[in-house]
Amino acid sequence: MSVAPRVVMYSTAVCPFCARAEQLLHARGVSEIEKVRIDLDPARRAEMMEKTARRTVPQIYIGDTYVGGCDELFALDHAAKLLPLLSGEAV
Repeated sequence: MSVAPRVVMYSTAVCPFCARAEQLLHARGVSEIEKVRIDLDPARRAEMMEKTARRTVPQIYIGDTYVGGCDELFALDHAAKLLPLLSGEAV
């Protein structure tokens, strides 16, 4: 049995897309999301922009895989690729 990968989400305090992404992840069995609040820490905002080349939130990582934002997360789920990624089965 594989270990579920760590889920990291760059977010801000008031972000409806972050909330939607979090709801989907919880609905798919994710119990813990490591939230990085870029509105509280400018250095983490710079880190996010360097890693993702994006300025918007959320920006989501599942394990070492960069998923993207809310739309990409929902597209991954729609394509039936989210659960394998969350279970650690995806390559």
